[in-house]
Amino acid sequence: MPKILIVHGIGNQYVGEMELRAAWYPSLCDGLNRAHYTPLPVQDDCFCPFYGDLFRPDAPLGSGELVDFDDLENASDDEARLLETVWRAAATTDPNVPAPEEYGETLFRSPRLLERAVNALAQSKYLADHVPLQFFGDLKQVVSYLNHPELHEKILDRVLQHIGPDTKVVIGHSLGSVVAYEAVCAKPGKVAALVTLGSPLGIRNVVFDKLTPRPNPAGTGTWPGNVTHWTNVAARGDIVAAQKELAPLFGGRVTDVLIDSGWKAHDSTRYLNTPQAGVAIGRGLSV
Repeated sequence: MPKILIVHGIGNQYVGEMELRAAWYPSLCDGLNRAHYTPLPVQDDCFCPFYGDLFRPDAPLGSGELVDFDDLENASDDEARLLETVWRAAATTDPNVPAPEEYGETLFRSPRLLERAVNALAQSKYLADHVPLQFFGDLKQVVSYLNHPELHEKILDRVLQHIGPDTKVVIGHSLGSVVAYEAVCAKPGKVAALVTLGSPLGIRNVVFDKLTPRPNPAGTGTWPGNVTHWTNVAARGDIVAAQKELAPLFGGRVTDVLIDSGWKAHDSTRYLNTPQAGVAIGRGLSV
């Protein structure tokens, strides 16, 4: 079993596990180098469980190039809430993006304002490389994972089968941080460190309150298994990580770190190659 699992997030339906590892392994090593950690893991110490194919357009719950404005009209309540949360996060960090209040209406469940949300996000420098409707299609993957039990089980199983006695560090990026968190809760083993990058885990109602296991009645999330170190890294402009700090929701043992990744704030490699990620990963490998 690998020592390090890296769980991918949204927008990876057209790649595969080997492609992801080829891209992420050098970035991971760069982060460890910047954290002065030695010896570096070899590539075979890392594995990237893959579930993106389940979201291809021809899959039962797929999304992707088939997304159009009809999807906005048919958006579920959770998809509307998530889009509003991301829009607000973008408006807070990017002066080019108008806030929902500037339209004088409430976004929730208004198809016209859902369209406005997509058009507003199109003005964000943080989404310069994204087609707005495509970004909405990718964003819907978060809701699909949490709201469709069969899909949830399939995705989670693809990660669980690779957590073994040798697994020390589980890294999750974007939606992958949600999957990674739930996987470690379900099969803790000897996982010493959980590292969440660009995570939507803190988004109330749509994500946090639907986690497995559910938060307790006091509103605190369950600590993930036997993890001794949980580091959450969020970039200032990352609108998917709308709630930058997870310690208020999961307890003070979470180490929240804020970084600056430029305009590609949600980019996975820009997270992995930071010294902050390197310190967190190295800490887990040292246990």
